[in-house]
Amino acid sequence: MRLAAASLSLAAALSIVAVGVSAQGLGDAAAGEKVFDECKACHQVGPGARNRIGPHLNGLFGRKAAGLEGFHYSDSLRRAGTNGLEWHADTLHAYIENPRAFASGTRMSYRGLKDPEERADLLAYLRGYSDAPIDIPEADPTATATDHDLDPAILAIVGDPEYGEYLSGECTTCHQADGNVDGIPSITYWPEEDFVVAMHAYKNKQRSHPVMQMIAGRLNDEEIAALAAYFKDIGN
Repeated sequence: MRLAAASLSLAAALSIVAVGVSAQGLGDAAAGEKVFDECKACHQVGPGARNRIGPHLNGLFGRKAAGLEGFHYSDSLRRAGTNGLEWHADTLHAYIENPRAFASGTRMSYRGLKDPEERADLLAYLRGYSDAPIDIPEADPTATATDHDLDPAILAIVGDPEYGEYLSGECTTCHQADGNVDGIPSITYWPEEDFVVAMHAYKNKQRSHPVMQMIAGRLNDEEIAALAAYFKDIGN
């Protein structure tokens, strides 16, 4: 992987999220238990949970993609895990919404859960089955596809991933290129629209983080789109 060196850096805050209570990606655990009924045919949680058609989901949060021993994952998820993808609120939201769009070769036949509130509730429920869930740092998703009033023309810009790779050194000074979370949230495998929305939210000072506001303010619309295109499929 080629990464250009650069002098600027991106930084972002982590949020520590309590089970079932968060405005940053988790909803109501009790409601999520009902949503999980759709998952029971393939997945188990709780004491004695075992792998079925899909892996058991105990300890899901903070786990590397395809990281559960004893389960045969698809090649696409194994590659994502090797490249550093971990399951946190942001990545799980994207995966559950459309598994095949997130990982084209996944063997998960589920078409996806489109309702963001139901996804948040489901994640709150699953979060309760991870070790010490209140202590797991979550990467703040920063923005969602509906949390903005950005000009559609900006969202329509098709980013050049090669140009994004050239610019990426400004990001990887702080964010890890392999997607690992080490004090600073991952920005890899984000849906392009979410990445663009997040950067413009800092650029327009709708989100408060002085360093991110400064960095985003130096990027034009095409550069932000290029970074979004690069980090969406980095390493693939």
